[in-house]
Amino acid sequence: MGYDDEDIKILGQVGNYRFGSITSTLSNENVAVPAHSETNFDEQNFLTLLRGSISLTRDEKWRIIQAIPKLSQFQIDELQKILEEEKRKFSELSPKHLLQLQRLEQKHSEDWRDLQAIVVQQGARQEEAQQAEEIRKQLGLS
Repeated sequence: MGYDDEDIKILGQVGNYRFGSITSTLSNENVAVPAHSETNFDEQNFLTLLRGSISLTRDEKWRIIQAIPKLSQFQIDELQKILEEEKRKFSELSPKHLLQLQRLEQKHSEDWRDLQAIVVQQGARQEEAQQAEEIRKQLGLS
């Protein structure tokens, strides 16, 4: 396959790792795409591409998700193309880069889990606030 000694050495270190294999084990659970009546796309595929990105930070991914209702169909389509291109380009790099890619992908996987936890916490806070409001109404305090 045209591998040199450094490629073979790195392949020995990373074992079965290939770019995308870490984030492919994650889910999109708890990360909901806001309503977007002006656009049509596969939300789960979009989230899968987004979670696999190693060029975007956790906060950037969150801002993209929150911006979806304001994005045009063209913007959504272009963003998907960019994310697909990123995935393809990184997966085509020579094995020399696999160790660095593995570390980056692990870090971004932890960031995705953090994002999922943040969404769960926000949902719990909203639910608590709604329950408190209901109690205030029942007691005639609001």
